[in-house]
Amino acid sequence: MLVPVRCFTCGNLVSDKFEEYQNKIKSGEEPAKILDSLGIKRYCCRRMLLTTVETIQQVLPFYEAMYKRNIDIQSELE
Repeated sequence: MLVPVRCFTCGNLVSDKFEEYQNKIKSGEEPAKILDSLGIKRYCCRRMLLTTVETIQQVLPFYEAMYKRNIDIQSELE
């Protein structure tokens, strides 16, 4: 899933803080402290970062398999 550019509720910009948030989470910091340090005070904006899940790595193998299958079908038809 793509990172939301703006908060769905208030429209505040959140995508510019996502990469820094992810890096700090991976280093083991507490999410509440990270969000406070990034200046994200509203709970609607906090939820945008807390609940965003990047699923592209899980979805890519399916697209690659579909692409290979389409190539196989095209070669069988020729």
